[in-house]
Amino acid sequence: MRAVVLAYSDVGTVGLQVLLELGVEVPAVFTHADDANEEIRFRSVAALATAHGVPVFTDERLDTPPWLTRLRGWAPEFLFSFYYRRMLPSAVLETASRGALNLHGSLLPRYRGRCPTNWVLIHGERETGVTLHYMVAKPDAGDIVAQRRVPIADDDTALTLYRKQAAAAEVLLRDIVPRLDAGTAPRLPNDVAAGSYFGGRTPADGAIDWSADARTIFNLVRAVTHPYPGAFAAWRGRPLFVWQARVGGGDAAPPRAGEAHPCPGAVVAVDGEAIVVQTGGGTLRLTSVQWGAEAEMSGGAWARAQGVTKGTVLA
Repeated sequence: MRAVVLAYSDVGTVGLQVLLELGVEVPAVFTHADDANEEIRFRSVAALATAHGVPVFTDERLDTPPWLTRLRGWAPEFLFSFYYRRMLPSAVLETASRGALNLHGSLLPRYRGRCPTNWVLIHGERETGVTLHYMVAKPDAGDIVAQRRVPIADDDTALTLYRKQAAAAEVLLRDIVPRLDAGTAPRLPNDVAAGSYFGGRTPADGAIDWSADARTIFNLVRAVTHPYPGAFAAWRGRPLFVWQARVGGGDAAPPRAGEAHPCPGAVVAVDGEAIVVQTGGGTLRLTSVQWGAEAEMSGGAWARAQGVTKGTVLA
C-alpha cells in the first residue's frame, strides 16, 4: 500500500506510526506548524516522520496546480487524514486511486464537525469513540469503514478522553489497514440525517453561565481545561479561570431563617481546598483557579489571598 498522510497531534502520531509499522509506503506527510498561542501537550507528527526519513510539509493550500501535480506524482492509493485540521477539497481527495479516509473523534454520524471530544463532554455523554470513514465534500459524511467505542468516565477531561481515543485509534487502524489493502474492509452508509453536527469553538465559549446547573458547568470546565483555553467567570474586571471543579458544595450551609437564598454565582463557602459557588441548580466546588495572569492555585488559597468570602458574587 502507498499512502500520503495528513496528520497532527497524538492521534496523528499514532496513525502515522501504525502505517509505518505495517509497512505502508508513505512518500509524504502533511502536518500543521505548532501555534505559539496554543498549549502544546501533544506528540509531534513532524518529528516522527523526519525520524523515518519521510518528507514533511506544512503547506495548507493543497488544491493549487503545483501541489495537485505533486500529489498525483506520488501516486497514492490512499490518503489518510488523522486529526488534520483542514477540510480537503475534492480535487485533493481524487488524487488517491483507492480513496481518501479520515479518522474522526466520535461515533459517526453523531458529533460530526469540529471539536467532537470537547462537545461530548459539554453534553455529558457517557460514551464516544473513533470512526474511520471515506472523505467526501460534506464534512464527516462519507461511508463508514470502522468504529471503536470509548467509555467516558466522570473524571475525564478533554485531554484524558483524547488519549483514550488515541489508544482506540491505534487498535482500530492495526485491524482495518490490512483489510483496506486487501480490499476486504467494509463500507457502510453514514446516515447523516440521524446524527448531529457541531461547529468549532473559541476561547469566548468558555464563559460560565452561573444560572446553569452545577453538572452543566462542571462538564464545561472539564471539556475546556488544560490544554484548552479554559472556563472562566469574572471578578474585579479580570477573568477567573476555573481549571478544576466538582459538583456539590460539601461545607455549604443552607440559608438561615430570613436569609435570602444565594443568587447564582454567589460564593456560599470557602474551605481549605475550594470555594463553593451557588449555581442555578446545586453548588459547584472550584478546586483549581487562576485569576488573570496570576499563578494557578487552589480555590480556597485564592479566596483567602483575595479576601473572597461568603456572599461574594462572581460575575
